[in-house]
Amino acid sequence: MPSTFSVFFDDPFWVGVLEVSGPDGVRAARHVFGAEPGNAELLEFVRRGFGRLLDSALAAPAVAADRRPAARSVSPKRLARRAARDLAARPLSSAAEEALARAHEQSGYLNRAAAKRRAAEAARERREQARSRARARHRGR
Repeated sequence: MPSTFSVFFDDPFWVGVLEVSGPDGVRAARHVFGAEPGNAELLEFVRRGFGRLLDSALAAPAVAADRRPAARSVSPKRLARRAARDLAARPLSSAAEEALARAHEQSGYLNRAAAKRRAAEAARERREQARSRARARHRGR
């Protein structure tokens, strides 16, 4: 499976995005570096953290690779300026952006469900403690 790893500045942090292309579409995952990573830091990340990033990308939902917006006829100079600006600002494909958004949305659902379970468990424990205190008061303790 062909893949690309891009590092770019996404204000205020430096971010690395791994795009993995497969027969079912494009999957993506990102890693936030913080300060601008040097060659040594990038090499160390590839040695130690790249496996987790690859696993995260492969677990992300796939997005069709042909999900690019249709282009209207634009003057060649304007098109060249826009392409240079887009490359400098956002080197990601729109399919990778959509894959990242879907993965973020899925993790949000999981986090919310876990938070609801924790809140219900805490409420149940508070009710049990209140009932045990009430029983103890009723018994005169």
